[in-house]
Amino acid sequence: MVLQINFKSGLPVYLQIVEQVKAAAASGALQPGEALPSIRPVAEDLRVNRNTVAKAYAELESLGVIETLPGKGCFLKENHSPLKKEVRRKMLVEEIDQAIVMAHHLQVPDPEFLVMIRERLQAFGDKRKANEDRQE
Repeated sequence: MVLQINFKSGLPVYLQIVEQVKAAAASGALQPGEALPSIRPVAEDLRVNRNTVAKAYAELESLGVIETLPGKGCFLKENHSPLKKEVRRKMLVEEIDQAIVMAHHLQVPDPEFLVMIRERLQAFGDKRKANEDRQE
C-alpha cells in the first residue's frame, strides 16, 4: 500500500492517511487481516512525525477499520470493517461532488457534463472488456 500526502490540500496529514487506508480497504487493495506498515517506516517514507501516523492509526482503530495486536502490529479488521456499501457510496459521492464543483468552476453546462460522464463510463467499459478479452 502506497500512501501519498498532499501538504497543500488543507486536510490534516493524519486524516489523509485515514482516508487513504479506508479507500484501500473499500477497494480491496487492502485485504481483511492484512498488516498495515509499521508506524516508523510510514513516517519516514512520508517525511512526517511518527506521532502523526500513530494518530491516524488510532483514528482508524476507533472507527473499527483496523485492530492493533500488541507486539504484532496493526491489521485490517476481519469481516467487521465499517467500509460496507454505504461507506463506499459516501466516498464515491464525495468524488462526484468534487467533479461537479470543478465542472461549475470551468463553466461546463450540466447537459455537457452529463454527456462527458456517459462518454467516460463507455470508454471505461470498453477498456475493461478489452482487458477481459485479452485474459481469456
